[in-house]
Amino acid sequence: MTIRRTLATCGFALLTMLSVPLAAAEGYRTGACGDFTVGVIPDTQNYVDYRHQKSAGFPFDAAEQYYRQMQWIGENARSAGGDIVFATHVGDIWQHYSVWMDPDHAARGFKWMSNGGSEVAMSPKVQTRAFEIPVAVQGFELIAGKLPFSVVPGNHDMDALWTDPAHPPKPETGAAGVRHVGGLRGFQSAFSDTSPFFAGQPWYVASHDGGADSAQVFTAGKCRFLHIALQYHAPDASLAWASGVVARFAGLPTIVSTHDYLGRDGKRHMKSNPRNSILDPRDNDPEMMWDEFISRHDQIFMVLSGHVGGQGFSIDTNRAGSRVYQVMADYQGRGQTAKEAGAEGKQIGDGWMRLMQFRLDGAQPSIRVRTYSTHYGKFASELPTYADWYKARDRQAALSDADYLKRDEFTIELTDFHRRFGAPGKP
Repeated sequence: MTIRRTLATCGFALLTMLSVPLAAAEGYRTGACGDFTVGVIPDTQNYVDYRHQKSAGFPFDAAEQYYRQMQWIGENARSAGGDIVFATHVGDIWQHYSVWMDPDHAARGFKWMSNGGSEVAMSPKVQTRAFEIPVAVQGFELIAGKLPFSVVPGNHDMDALWTDPAHPPKPETGAAGVRHVGGLRGFQSAFSDTSPFFAGQPWYVASHDGGADSAQVFTAGKCRFLHIALQYHAPDASLAWASGVVARFAGLPTIVSTHDYLGRDGKRHMKSNPRNSILDPRDNDPEMMWDEFISRHDQIFMVLSGHVGGQGFSIDTNRAGSRVYQVMADYQGRGQTAKEAGAEGKQIGDGWMRLMQFRLDGAQPSIRVRTYSTHYGKFASELPTYADWYKARDRQAALSDADYLKRDEFTIELTDFHRRFGAPGKP
């Protein structure tokens, strides 16, 4: 890996990549934060998938579930009288790829071969640019101007999915071969740093790689927070840029969103995962991201991710001895609404998303994590059939119903938060 060289030699040049002038960050708290919510939108790829619409013969337009999620966030934003002050999409916004290999990897000498194994991997799709990306944009238009938000590219939001000919599929053993992704032109066409969503917004404070990495500062009451969005398997340059952002906003409690980070078992994914291997030496798998960036900055207290169907949670200690709370949720595999419509076995999502309710003004700060379906209009704990519907689908059939529900409805005690960032009454 080259990250140590990159971080050590970037110096002032790293800071020039920021999108606004440098200024030292003030303390995060000048008074009460008040209770507030951060909305976390997990993988929406199955809502946006062109195959899951009436025009393709599906029983209903799955995109309507996605639109309803975004509309609900806008309706419950602080600006509309609700308590949601920030929203983050953790990637895999749409489903399909648009080219076999992106020009950057081709120019660097990478080779590709076709690879079956799944409909998504069989070939690029013209519907990605013609339908799926426009639908994704329309969803974000429902929250634009109502609250600060972030969106990161997941592996499905890259332009290309390609297979390394040196590690081909082996049908006789069922091995899918080693795949890799690359290219951001599609993502940048929708969510670049110059898009109408972000250009000129005071809360959109920095960007890198055309907006594939970005930073936002959001407020709740008299408190400020930093959010950093990192692209899938963030390359060395992305981590160097992010370190510069942390330095610029030193002292602000910081949340990081990235697509692939945590598994259902609470462990970070390693490059040994054959379906997500690191072929490009510039890229970093989740464990590398922890080692080279997250664990090195004490103000990062939380990491949010998706990618893996189900839920995951863990607490690790960074190099300063402080806690980092790592939370994963991905509901794209759920299909009760499809089953009810006569399309049993199809994966949609059923409108489920995460709501993280922060309470930072008391002696014991905490986050109440809840899971809500904008389709059913209920929290997970309000549906008696919740575990029956989803436990096996989320590959957690061995859990009791009560233990399964606890993975979607729980409280995080931020035991060292006041020590790190300042207690109430101490700006």
